[in-house]
Amino acid sequence: MAENVWNYGQAFGHLVGTDLTGWRVEATDGHIGKVDKHSAEVGDAYLVVDTGVWIFGKEVLIPASAVTRIDLEEEAVHLDLTKERIKDAPEFHSDKHLADRQYREEIAVHYRTGGPFGGGPNPA
Repeated sequence: MAENVWNYGQAFGHLVGTDLTGWRVEATDGHIGKVDKHSAEVGDAYLVVDTGVWIFGKEVLIPASAVTRIDLEEEAVHLDLTKERIKDAPEFHSDKHLADRQYREEIAVHYRTGGPFGGGPNPA
């Protein structure tokens, strides 16, 4: 994942202005939910994914750098994350988390390192 996790990569297929709300979200190992909200703002781009019944209705915040491909025909967003990594992320609450920079940095560390929420790599 890129150092600045809050930016989309160069070759992922996103057309500026495309509304991704409701699109299917695919991890490297299968379907995880749908896009509930998203931002394409430079330096602050993200997806909020509603995981539905997969992990009991939890919403998760996913940095834009995790997006590897956007399939415009299939209306699907593909991530460079496993289901397990997403499942281990904390639940997202837009009313308290979108403006919380510390929470956003902890999310970045979680996805950058693969460690448990709060930072650090997983023990071997």
